[in-house]
Amino acid sequence: MDEWLGFAAAAVTTLGYLPQVLKAWRTRSVQDVSLGMYLVVTVGSALWVWYGFRTGAAPVAAANALILVQALLVLAAKIRYA
Repeated sequence: MDEWLGFAAAAVTTLGYLPQVLKAWRTRSVQDVSLGMYLVVTVGSALWVWYGFRTGAAPVAAANALILVQALLVLAAKIRYA
C-alpha cells in the first residue's frame, strides 16, 4: 500500500512540470522561464534518482527520472529559443 501511495504522489508531482514543458515547446517563448530554477531542479532530480536507485525507493527514482527529463526539455527550450 505504501509503495502505491508513493507512486500516486510521484505521478501528481511529476505532472506539475508538464504544462511548462508543453508551453515552452508550443509557443517557443521561454523569456519568463528561470534558467537558475531549472538548473537547480535538474541537479536535484538527478540526485534524487541516484538516491532512489541506491536505496531501492522505486517511486522516488521513477518520479524524479520523469521530472529530470521534463526539466531537461525546458532547459533545452530555454537554450534553443532564448
